[in-house]
Amino acid sequence: MMNRRVAAKIVEPECPISAGGLILKRLFDLFVGILGLTLTFWLIAAAWLAATLDTRANGFFVQDRVGREGRLFRVIKLRTMRSNPSIDTTVTTATDARITLVGRILRRTKLDELPQLINVVKGDMSLVGPRPDVPGFADLLEGEDRLVLCVRPGITGPATLRYRNEELLLAEQIDPERYNREVIFPDKVRINREYVENWSFGRDLHYVWRTLSG
Repeated sequence: MMNRRVAAKIVEPECPISAGGLILKRLFDLFVGILGLTLTFWLIAAAWLAATLDTRANGFFVQDRVGREGRLFRVIKLRTMRSNPSIDTTVTTATDARITLVGRILRRTKLDELPQLINVVKGDMSLVGPRPDVPGFADLLEGEDRLVLCVRPGITGPATLRYRNEELLLAEQIDPERYNREVIFPDKVRINREYVENWSFGRDLHYVWRTLSG
């Protein structure tokens, strides 16, 4: 049977968020997630159709990501890129040749993230939290840095807002993969650890507001 847990033998640090706090966070996710899907299902459907026609593939892009406690889940996004056998990297820059015309619009407006509300309702993700990484990054977390795995990954959060223009930043680098690995990823881990260590419901509301207000 396939092991759906990353680094399962590692002892995780104790989560500083109380059980009550986690319950409140989950109830908020359910309320906003269901409301959000109710209000935007038509927009998601229209964007899915546009992405399907543009990429000539299923407009939904599904990929394994590392979630809470290192468990893998399937994140759902709108497809914004065509496959290109000559490009083999999970790091995307603003000038990536795989991004389609419609895809650029979806990524710029963040509409490609809307289907993740399904992940939120399912319990794979939260509205606010560390962004879910592909396997190969979260596996590298050690010691107290693994604290970021004690919460569900989020659609938005302090690190996401800090690196809102990450693809443009990566496009300016000579070696985007190395810069992401040695600079951006460690800084995101630091920011996300501080988020977990200092979590409050009010902060989550603040990050949601900042995301929606642009």
